[in-house]
Amino acid sequence: MKILRNYILRECVTPFLLSLGVLTCVFLLGNLIRLANMVINKGVSLNLIGKIFVLYIPLLLGYTLPIACLVTVILTFSRFSADNEILAIRASGIHLRKLLAPLIALGIIVSLFSIVLNEKIIPYAHHEQRKLFKNIGASNPTAILEAGSFINAFKDQIIFIYKIEGNRLYNIHIYQPQPDNKPTRTIIAREGEFTPVPGENKIKLKLMNGTSDEPNFENPNSFYKLNFKNYFMTLDLSGGEKQKVDKKPKGMTLKELSDKIKTFDKISVDSSPLIAEYHRKISWSFSAFLFILLGFPIAVITHRRERSANVGLAVLCAAAYYLLSLGCEGLSIQNITPPAITMWIPNIVGGAIAIFLNYKLCKS
Repeated sequence: MKILRNYILRECVTPFLLSLGVLTCVFLLGNLIRLANMVINKGVSLNLIGKIFVLYIPLLLGYTLPIACLVTVILTFSRFSADNEILAIRASGIHLRKLLAPLIALGIIVSLFSIVLNEKIIPYAHHEQRKLFKNIGASNPTAILEAGSFINAFKDQIIFIYKIEGNRLYNIHIYQPQPDNKPTRTIIAREGEFTPVPGENKIKLKLMNGTSDEPNFENPNSFYKLNFKNYFMTLDLSGGEKQKVDKKPKGMTLKELSDKIKTFDKISVDSSPLIAEYHRKISWSFSAFLFILLGFPIAVITHRRERSANVGLAVLCAAAYYLLSLGCEGLSIQNITPPAITMWIPNIVGGAIAIFLNYKLCKS
């Protein structure tokens, strides 16, 4: 059995390294056009762009590492099945579930590394990359605006924007914590647009079709709701280049996310995006283990030797998982469904399918 285990692991090494390298390069090329545009059209130094490019590698590993595991298992065991090696193993009296042992061990090792990757390495790379982008766009205050994350750059205000297209904003939430433990003032608008103030680190913000909390002069500790068609604000970026770059949810560790969630809950700020990110980091760390368990029965059942077809099958399975995960993340961020449960749905669905297929395969 030891010889068979070593043979399986040895056969997995080359496809894993090749698929990981190819997938990472393909994903990197997708960002190359944007970086090249910065060098050609904006005069950004190659040294700075080089640092940003290198930091993309750990960010992309969060996606490419699990997919590479799935591609590896499907390629390896599809070849075993097509060459009748699976049949020979069965004829030797070795049950198929024993072949799962080295795969499970491999999946656990990769998942443990993924936990470190998602908890420490990716947050560090994401934050360092943001600092570099901030240096590039220090002369343009609008570079601070980023969709899908809390923006703490403006004094006494926390802003969350669900979507940004050009200078148009959609579904804007502005929270203004009040002193002396008073209720947090909230401004919500369906749409908005911003205009940078020339020569100043300021942004003029026009909000449209929303509501705002206005002070109740009879009771200073409460607000009343005011509906508006147009609402104008000026956001000040005091500090300019010297201002500290706040961490976004993707740049936070699990502990930092947990602390931020507790802080937001105390001041009645919707922390659903942070909760979703917290559980996404954990659930995605186990996606490699899930893909390995899913890839084994798929490879044996399909019984195909063609590499292109097997790679396509692996990409299709991975795409289904990530699309479902992104859909669940969208529901969680908008607090339509409980983030702590919703973000685990892709793993629960994929795990149920993997268990069912492995059970059927090993029982036959």
